[in-house]
Amino acid sequence: MESGSGGWSGEEPDVSDPQRNKKRYHRHTARQIQELEAVFKECPHPDENQRSQLTRNLGLEPRQIKFWFQNRRTQMKAQHERADNCALRAENDKIRCENVAIRETMKNVMCPNCGASPVGEDSYFDEQRLRMENARLKEEVERVSSIASRYIGRPFSQFPPMQPFPTSPLDLSVGSFGGQPIGGLSLDLELLPGSSSSVPSLTLQTNISDMEKSLMAEVAANAFQELFRLSEMNESLWMKSPIDGKDVLSIENYEKIFPKPNKLKNPNIRVESSRAYGEVMMNGMALVEMFMDSNKWADLFPTIVSKAKTIEVLTFGIGGSRSSSLQLMYTEMQVLSPLIPTRESYFLRYCQPIDQGFWAITDVSFDLSQEIQFGSPSRAWKFPSGCLIQDMPNGYSKVSWVEHVEVEDKNPIHRIYRDLVQNGMAFGAARWISTLQRMCERFACLMVMSSPNRDISGVILLPEGKRSVMKLAQRMVNNFCTSISASSDHRWTTLSGLHDVGVRVTVNKSSDPGHPNGVVLSAATSLWLPVPPHDVFEFFKDQKNRSQWDVLSNGNSMKEISKIANGSDTGNCISIFRAFNASQNNVLILQESCTDPSGSVVVYAPIDIQGINVAMSGEDTTYIPLLPSGFTISPDGKGDQGGGAGPSTSSNVQGSRSGGGSLITVGFQMLVSSLPSAKLNLESVTTVNNLISSTVHQIKAALNCSSSSS
Repeated sequence: MESGSGGWSGEEPDVSDPQRNKKRYHRHTARQIQELEAVFKECPHPDENQRSQLTRNLGLEPRQIKFWFQNRRTQMKAQHERADNCALRAENDKIRCENVAIRETMKNVMCPNCGASPVGEDSYFDEQRLRMENARLKEEVERVSSIASRYIGRPFSQFPPMQPFPTSPLDLSVGSFGGQPIGGLSLDLELLPGSSSSVPSLTLQTNISDMEKSLMAEVAANAFQELFRLSEMNESLWMKSPIDGKDVLSIENYEKIFPKPNKLKNPNIRVESSRAYGEVMMNGMALVEMFMDSNKWADLFPTIVSKAKTIEVLTFGIGGSRSSSLQLMYTEMQVLSPLIPTRESYFLRYCQPIDQGFWAITDVSFDLSQEIQFGSPSRAWKFPSGCLIQDMPNGYSKVSWVEHVEVEDKNPIHRIYRDLVQNGMAFGAARWISTLQRMCERFACLMVMSSPNRDISGVILLPEGKRSVMKLAQRMVNNFCTSISASSDHRWTTLSGLHDVGVRVTVNKSSDPGHPNGVVLSAATSLWLPVPPHDVFEFFKDQKNRSQWDVLSNGNSMKEISKIANGSDTGNCISIFRAFNASQNNVLILQESCTDPSGSVVVYAPIDIQGINVAMSGEDTTYIPLLPSGFTISPDGKGDQGGGAGPSTSSNVQGSRSGGGSLITVGFQMLVSSLPSAKLNLESVTTVNNLISSTVHQIKAALNCSSSSS
């Protein structure tokens, strides 16, 4: 209550009699207030004699006089501070306007000697910017050094001078694999996802204001709370899907607990929601680092993520860690078929520790601007989604994954993929978990062998050679997945014939390292077969059946001369084949096959002996050109295919092997001309069309499906 108005006497209240206090506080006359104000103007700090004189003149108690002057001084101080703030704010606005005017004037300044415009800003600002960047880099070096000391046992300064050091030197300690203890083994960090040099190029330019950043932080924090509740709640929010038994959201209950307006309003909107659990053969901190690096994250999910980019890092984290790290990201997700457009999304990714060894990675869409144009005809709005990662005593991690998106499909989904996509199996949580488990097993297998081993042909393969071959095979798989997707970068042309789907072709001109220079023709088609996915994969995996589908073998049998296991399933492996035909002794076949409950991939590429020797000797394989072809196999989405609805991985695998049909994509690539300026001719198109048609007919005949149609 303001004392200057005479409303408060400064006397301590008597809590026992409120009515008496009320009368006491309002009994001062205007004369008493005027007298006190007059004395305050002359002497804000009266001494004991002056206070005694006021007590006699005004009939007030000494404590009332003392408290009144204290309150009045506080009130005047606050008024002066407000006035000073207003003056400083006005001066600041004036200086800001002058600064803007000076910058605008500087843009039109011309040199009196040459007539040219200035090439940069004021040197003072350049110097300050460099100083800030230098300070940031020093902090980064200190952070890396501390992590290196913690996980590797020696600081950054003790590393050899000419060897690169990754920004996240984490020990991917895991439990045991194949009966061999692998926890605590050192790992070549270049083999982490993200080692490839390809980065998607985006034209989106952001200029995020501080207000928008503050709003983004609030949105991310709320999304984290919602994700945590979604992963923990059961009966009230989640129910079992009648199609495959996985967890799906009860939309009615969800909207009651988490009311929010819909972001996309048109008849083409549908909601996809799912939840899955799994144990992953990698420690939690390593997973967190991969998820927060867009390149590593994309390479961790090559069959799902076709592009990924960090648009802007909004918060780097607290104390050099990933705690409260927030970044704006872009992703393009794919189904491995040219029939299904890739799905684009801009979203915030937020990392927050929950407890010791327990993290949350939260994804949520944020509407940057209505002017953003999506190149793909399919876009997704992410409601709070992501995963909870919890360390386990054996070095594994328990991952709880939630996917909740609102999807806008501008074009109808092709009929043979409609069930797979609309049932949420194409981009659901089960597919993310299955892929993550398989890729982490791949890295674990890489760590198992710390000494030379002898392959099936008797050749001694050193650990460096094994790593090099696995990196080469991973690049081959990534290249193949990109070549058959319906990305906005590809312009597919449909050829008539084969079946109602047709063969689709596209042309690329490439001069990048690791790709053949010149014009490359890619062709692909997808079809449905009434055969379970596991049986189709077993057909491709069996070496005896190769002559029935590999047109590159010309009907000749192939001999497997080397094999590297990269997973617990025997179908997850990398093989090198040699043809028995003497005329093809200089050309080998590098092949990787991988399978998990969500689907399978078989990719192969011809490679000369010199290239294989380079890989097996442990040398850099970046510049070895690859032109992969292959097959993808996925369930058709019409029946129970398993897929990770529960915590048991083994039961999921068994579920994927029971009943249902398969969706198969056949993809080929061929070098049309080594001249980038060359044009595509009809002969090349006819050749690749016949190649795919012949392969499809042979596969159908071998699987007794000649009468089936897509």
